[in-house]
Amino acid sequence: VLSESSEDYLEAIVQLGGTVEQSVRSVDIAAHMEVSKASVSKAMASLKAAGMVEQPFYGAITLTDQGFAYGSRVLAHHLLMRDFLEKALGVDPETAEREAHLIEHDLSDDTYEKFASYVESLNL
Repeated sequence: VLSESSEDYLEAIVQLGGTVEQSVRSVDIAAHMEVSKASVSKAMASLKAAGMVEQPFYGAITLTDQGFAYGSRVLAHHLLMRDFLEKALGVDPETAEREAHLIEHDLSDDTYEKFASYVESLNL
């Protein structure tokens, strides 16, 4: 299990179009997340050690299969929560975005699957 911060970096890489074949630049991650390039560098070292990303010395960042799956899962949790908060509960978009980010890290895969089935049944 990764830290919330590590999950946020994987999610950001996926949001920026990163895959196992498409790399992203650390400067783009920094801009997207509004953090310093040094913070990205530190996070990438941790994710590289966890087998989630590949990055040659000061090169572009590419997700491993495991990293892409993990980042895609975090993003899916986020989008489902955001859409539910906005469309089903009428939460304003900015609040829904912020609060979806808080919730996305705390759901087990089992709970997420059940919640996703429920939300799908609502036909939002």
